[in-house]
Amino acid sequence: MPAHGKTITACVWVALMLLPANSFCAESSPPGKGKNRPPEQYREITSTKKGNEKKATAKAGEAKEEMRTEATKTHIHEPPVGQPGEARTPDIAPIFDQPGVLTPKGTLVLEPSFQFSNSSSNRVALSGYTIIPSFTIGLIDVRNVNSNTYVVSLGARYGITNRVEFEARVPYVYRSDSTSFEPTTDPNTGNRIPASVFTADGNNMGDVEFGPRFQLNQPGGNGPYFIANLRVKSITGKDPFEVPTAANVTSPSGVPLQTELPTGSGFWGIQPGISAIFSSDPAVFFGTVSYMWNMARKVPGQGRMDPGDTIGFNFGIGVALNEKSSFSIGYDHIVLGKPKIDGTEIPGSIITQVGSLLFGFSYKLTEKTSANFSIGAGLTPAASNVQLTLRLPTSFLLTGK
Repeated sequence: MPAHGKTITACVWVALMLLPANSFCAESSPPGKGKNRPPEQYREITSTKKGNEKKATAKAGEAKEEMRTEATKTHIHEPPVGQPGEARTPDIAPIFDQPGVLTPKGTLVLEPSFQFSNSSSNRVALSGYTIIPSFTIGLIDVRNVNSNTYVVSLGARYGITNRVEFEARVPYVYRSDSTSFEPTTDPNTGNRIPASVFTADGNNMGDVEFGPRFQLNQPGGNGPYFIANLRVKSITGKDPFEVPTAANVTSPSGVPLQTELPTGSGFWGIQPGISAIFSSDPAVFFGTVSYMWNMARKVPGQGRMDPGDTIGFNFGIGVALNEKSSFSIGYDHIVLGKPKIDGTEIPGSIITQVGSLLFGFSYKLTEKTSANFSIGAGLTPAASNVQLTLRLPTSFLLTGK
């Protein structure tokens, strides 16, 4: 073989020996170095990494959107940018007559409710005169009065806007009173008056109430919500001055007792008020201050009667136990002014204080219906001993979103 042929053959063998070594090095190159990676393979890996990054970004966006959607279902809804007033006040278990949450625009809430209250008192009246301390000449009237009241009502609230709603309430009232007289002796005749019980009841429509409610502000950050309300109380219930009385059964002052109980006050009333709701997760603080103006009227045979105005306030705290239930506790106080006839205070009249401690529990039955139960205990002599209330509000979307 010529010399140059041997040289060519040697070169071919060297090339064949080097080719497998280069291939092995290319396959075993550590990922990420990329020095020996072909350009096509590098572009493929790069595009895969970018695709994974886009998928991760999309998933993160979906997670944020889910968190934002979930936030709108909780107690406080954040208003959209540039749309003040779209946020709603926090949900709380209702224990007072004024609801805490405004109804969304285009939504109708129907709220049937049942309320039972019981009150009793011991009254001792002296009809006579005292010669010396602890010795009275005259009639001592000792009685126990027990009163039960049942109220079935239907309330309705409609959201005109997200910050304005109108509400109305139509009640039906049943009352039952029993008065027991202890045995006494008539000082004039010396006759023994035996123990007796006088009962009376009444049932009819109560006083219809209606009026608007308006959210005054849209707080930024952690500020409180302020809600103004104006409630009008009508005289649709049975008038206390038109019910029949028993001439032979009188009070210690000689006023005949009613044989049928009234279901209304007999006076128109206008009650402005303002409520504040402040959320501090997980608690919600709330309170209301109101003033009831009872309009005077002319009563046949008695003159122009003014029952006196009423100042009321309440406050409480609500706590969300979980997504469906919440608990509230609060205090309600009412101050009743002295009644007047023809501009003059009725002799013996006093300012009446009515204070009650209330507990409430709310449970969400469905997306549209809740069950709210509250119990009140009287803390002053003029307050009801116990008050039980059950509400079943149900919402209906009529218009809007």
